[in-house]
Amino acid sequence: MEFLSYPAGGFIVILFASCFLFAELIVKAKGILAIMGSGLFISYFSYFLTDQASPWIVFLLVGGLVLIIIDGKIFTTGIIGVFGFVLMILGCALPAPTLIYGMLVGIAFIIGSCGSLSFRKWLPTRDYLDKLTLHDKLSTDRGYNSINADYHDLVNKTGVTLTPFHPVGTVKIDGRNYSAVTDGIFLEKDVRVKVVSVDGTRIVIDQA
Repeated sequence: MEFLSYPAGGFIVILFASCFLFAELIVKAKGILAIMGSGLFISYFSYFLTDQASPWIVFLLVGGLVLIIIDGKIFTTGIIGVFGFVLMILGCALPAPTLIYGMLVGIAFIIGSCGSLSFRKWLPTRDYLDKLTLHDKLSTDRGYNSINADYHDLVNKTGVTLTPFHPVGTVKIDGRNYSAVTDGIFLEKDVRVKVVSVDGTRIVIDQA
């Protein structure tokens, strides 16, 4: 473990440790990645930790990991997860013998955790990740509609203007009031009109 005395050694160990550990949270790896990541973490911390510092570092690491898992399974807001992520970075950086070493270890942790996302290409993702991503299309056939579906039925219907159109105003169609617009022409009140097109909630009318 002498290579851990060099910042480059700690960088590589923490890079792969965080990558494997977070990959286990993202994909179904049957615990293999968790064992590999935990083994690398243990190697790193066993080299630097003292009896006095061990409880605090373990608290930061385990507490941070627990917060990330809780956020992913229950809250899915990301706020608690980010806080847990920061705690884990501190847990890795604080035992480092120098400031430069600690900064490199922190950077390695961030890069490794981001790199864990690449495992999704080869392994199935865990079910709780579905809470974080909207997979369903908000389409009409699934019962969703981004506009008022009644507006589609207004095309070719007739109504009466309730206000002057210059060129925007209010029209009454089938007993209901709608905001509409003409195709650049001015109309007076109480003029019979016809709906020529509907674009979203934009109703275009013309004189009938």
